[in-house]
Amino acid sequence: MTVVGGLFGLGVEDRDLTRDVRAGMEAVEAALAEAVKSDISFITVTASHLIEAGGKRFRPLLVMLAAQFGNPSAPGVVPAAVVVELTHLATLYHDDVMDEAPVRRGAPSANARWDNSVAILTGDFLFSRASQVLADLGPEAVRIQADAFERLVTGQILETAGPQPGSDPLGHYLDVIAGKTGALMAVSGRFGAMMAGAEPWMVELLTEYGEKMGLAFQLADDVLDIASDGHESGKTPGTDLREGVPTLPVLLLDSMPLDQSDPEDARLRELLQLDLTDDQRHAEALRLLRRHPALEHARRETLRYAEEARALLDPLPDCPAKAALQGLCDAVAIRTM
Repeated sequence: MTVVGGLFGLGVEDRDLTRDVRAGMEAVEAALAEAVKSDISFITVTASHLIEAGGKRFRPLLVMLAAQFGNPSAPGVVPAAVVVELTHLATLYHDDVMDEAPVRRGAPSANARWDNSVAILTGDFLFSRASQVLADLGPEAVRIQADAFERLVTGQILETAGPQPGSDPLGHYLDVIAGKTGALMAVSGRFGAMMAGAEPWMVELLTEYGEKMGLAFQLADDVLDIASDGHESGKTPGTDLREGVPTLPVLLLDSMPLDQSDPEDARLRELLQLDLTDDQRHAEALRLLRRHPALEHARRETLRYAEEARALLDPLPDCPAKAALQGLCDAVAIRTM
């Protein structure tokens, strides 16, 4: 996430907030680079792989913004941001193995560059380094992170197991992303406010905001996976489609009645029942889904979650940090266009 158009592209021009958040994010980057260093040079290379590939640093940014409602210079703020980002990065190494993804953030994934075993063990290494940083933040922070990690793993297991017979596939999917994405985003909001000494009601509000933004963020990724050419997401378009992982656009399509007057609708549904690892079938399914009303429906659902997150901010005092958090809602909306 680059510093353009105000604070990190969020349309906030406040100089003091920009200075504080920029300094915090720079400290996070330095701490991340230090955290992945190992006495074994090969581990340093593999652990640095995704850090050097860049990324939005959405979770550390949320930590920094939530900290503005207390003392943003408090000593636990930057380490907390490092913890959530290291945890997030570790999950990406594991996700790419499970998804057999060849690209991450516009670069070869770790499993593609090396192999699955190296990617999995590197993810484990990052989890261990996150735990080391976390230990210095106190027992309450350890408990919060442990609860979030349980939710994260539970979400991954739910995704792997799939919905139970007779259950609602869309409800199951929302449970999955609440665990896989919402949990860590909620911790980002909580850690930032808590470490900065914000009032308890603000800590709870910013936790809930983070959870809701996590859902909106993941749903925006679902839309991008179908609608983008890969430059925005840094991933190969239609990755989930190819792997047969049902995300919001496909789940919404499944819930819609067949349009008897549109042969493309029937063809798309037929393709979704087939093996889409075939390049020709995958390209056709991606083209048809991009034109299907289900994609627009998915966009509207994503915007609804972003607006719900925005509404949660209403009780906070008006200030540049609140405007920046509102700007994150707008950023989600822009990503789905």
